[in-house]
Amino acid sequence: MNLKQLRDKIDILDAQLIDVLNKRAEVARYIAECKREKGKEVYSPEREDHILKQLALSYKGPLPTEAVTTIYSEVISACRALQAPLRVGYLGPEGTFTHLAALRKFGKSVQLAGQDNIGEIFKEVEDGNADCGVVPVENSTEGAVTHTLDMFFESDLKICSEITLEITHFLLGLTPKEKIKKIYSHPQVFPQCRQWLAHHCRGAELIPVSSTSRAAAMVLQHRSDSACIGSMVLGKLYNLKTINAHIEDASNNYTRFLVIAKKDARPTGDDKTSLLFSVKDKVGALYEMLLPFKHNKLNLTKIESRPSKKRPWEYYFFVDIQGHRESETVQRAIKNLARKCVFLKILGSYPASVRRDE
Repeated sequence: MNLKQLRDKIDILDAQLIDVLNKRAEVARYIAECKREKGKEVYSPEREDHILKQLALSYKGPLPTEAVTTIYSEVISACRALQAPLRVGYLGPEGTFTHLAALRKFGKSVQLAGQDNIGEIFKEVEDGNADCGVVPVENSTEGAVTHTLDMFFESDLKICSEITLEITHFLLGLTPKEKIKKIYSHPQVFPQCRQWLAHHCRGAELIPVSSTSRAAAMVLQHRSDSACIGSMVLGKLYNLKTINAHIEDASNNYTRFLVIAKKDARPTGDDKTSLLFSVKDKVGALYEMLLPFKHNKLNLTKIESRPSKKRPWEYYFFVDIQGHRESETVQRAIKNLARKCVFLKILGSYPASVRRDE
């Protein structure tokens, strides 16, 4: 076929795609009616996770799987919006990595509301002003985000999903690198770029601010001698130039985010369960707490300790295990654990995320 014939074929395929998308949208509307009749939530994390994972498993190319998954995430987002607008709180403003994680998870057809701190995200969901919230919980280089962990002590919200996002840092500004005297960013960002900064920006003052977006705003106020560290998207939002790209020290730099809501997710067959518990102050107490997981052959993917803030040297432990709280093995392990610990709280069960590089 010649070029015109090939383009004509593309036009026919595009028309077919639109027709199929419209049919899918109509089915989504019928689903909305069924959900309303049964009083179900609009956002179904287990269902959306299943669709994307099945797509990734069955897709054979030639487009990259990541590209198809991204396109389909927006299809899901648009169809979900036909059922009802989904309101999502995140650590804002626009351009932060939490903002990127929220877009990656929910697509652009949602109502995103940036909050000033993690506590406000929890409150927005608790008060019903947001259906879900997206909060950072740990970085593969720098470890846990302690503010998020501490919020679970006080909140009854559940974890219903997670997002794993590759983090790539850019040095952004409007001045040459040799003239930079101040570099702004979120305090968790600087340690992820420690070696690069020590080698390339040795004399610059590192100034922590509340978010990478706030850092970009500070650069606009101090154009002649300042720069910030953030994402490529941040540079585009604030019209900043890329001075240096990929300045993170570790090539595999990932941040994990949690989606919080009033309910967790139904089983998918590939799930995690997060727990919070405290132990008696005695020798071997933590070892005894972990035995129920070993005996039930459950894999622990994370364990993190935090001071209780009630008594000196008293700690709570956060644990992520593979499996859903409704499975027999997980239920048995939690039941055995509850007999031994002082306090136990199930934070939620949710689909395990698949890494999707930025």
